[in-house]
Amino acid sequence: MPPFLRPLLVATAAAGLALVACRPAPPDAAVPLRSDLSRPTLAVQALTGHMRSGDFAAFARDAVPPALHARLQDAWRAGHTRWPLDELPFSEHLPGILGALAAPDAEAALTAGFERQFAGHGREIRAAAATVGMFGVQYVSNQGDFSDHEREHYAQLVTAVAHWAARAPLSDRAQAAAAIARLAEAARAAGPTTAEGIAAAGMDASLQRLGAFSSEVRAVLAGYGLDLDAAFDSVEAGLQVQQGDKATVRLRYTLAGTAIDTVVPVERIDGRWYLSDFLRHARSAASGAAAADPPGPVAVP
Repeated sequence: MPPFLRPLLVATAAAGLALVACRPAPPDAAVPLRSDLSRPTLAVQALTGHMRSGDFAAFARDAVPPALHARLQDAWRAGHTRWPLDELPFSEHLPGILGALAAPDAEAALTAGFERQFAGHGREIRAAAATVGMFGVQYVSNQGDFSDHEREHYAQLVTAVAHWAARAPLSDRAQAAAAIARLAEAARAAGPTTAEGIAAAGMDASLQRLGAFSSEVRAVLAGYGLDLDAAFDSVEAGLQVQQGDKATVRLRYTLAGTAIDTVVPVERIDGRWYLSDFLRHARSAASGAAAADPPGPVAVP
């Protein structure tokens, strides 16, 4: 897939991450304030709000309990996970995407790639969008590590994005040149672009920088008719049912003119509510990182 399109697709996927549920935090804040997660709907609204403002570090902080968050920070610095970015399709390509955009010749190289593959090919792009949407729905419906609730939600999300892509001016030369220039500048400002650099910077610092980058990507997408901020602003979360420490929240929003209506399971831990699917993926990431660590030295009597 050409590097020019990958940032757009990753940002589009980020809408799914946020909506199942940037103004970066002040750098000198000693202890970030935690959100009010005392009710199921507040947990969903808090995560959506963090994505709307581009504060990915706050999203990670409120998506999991403190002890799990600490384990994920250690795993991130060790290079074993990039959660919550691992929730996104194409997450393994993120360092490569940032590196391609931050390269000194990014504007010329990516514009040349666009000219070869996309300029003036609107009809082919629209046909490809329909095909990708069809196969994307089949994939999230039948494959991958998704819960039943995620499958139902993501199928709607993929369909909405495919409909948008079929209408978007993705073959327009002038718009592509402006988008490439804006994304390249944002990637250079984001800091380390290699997998090693992202790990060394740590989870919170990396997520803050990527949150600022995502704000630029969202602005580019809005220029193509995919207004993620409007989608965030349209979110309505209502409690469907609660039984003890388990509950479901009905989530409704509009993405690119398509109404999305789904149900999100949440659970209470130590008085705070969390999205169950995020917890499951985060625990898996932390457990996998622990298994990847080599055993310590064995004491010799």
